[in-house]
Amino acid sequence: MQAINYYMVVSDIKEEHKKIAGLIFTEKTDVDNRYVKANVISCGSRVEGVKNNDVVFYDKQAGHSITYDERFYKVIKVSDVVLVE
Repeated sequence: MQAINYYMVVSDIKEEHKKIAGLIFTEKTDVDNRYVKANVISCGSRVEGVKNNDVVFYDKQAGHSITYDERFYKVIKVSDVVLVE
């Protein structure tokens, strides 16, 4: 699977549940978090500043979902990326 042009294929990284003072915070608890952490699977030919296997943060409203080989991925534009780790 290869992304084209300004698109990227990413796989979301599931964060461990946080435990603070005996309370367990899940993904659903953190509604104020606008960004999602993901691993880059494939970058299009026009993507600059990001390469395969980078960890990025992108807007959680961005992109489309896709299932490929029974795995779940997101297709986003490079302009939706806000941070590269």
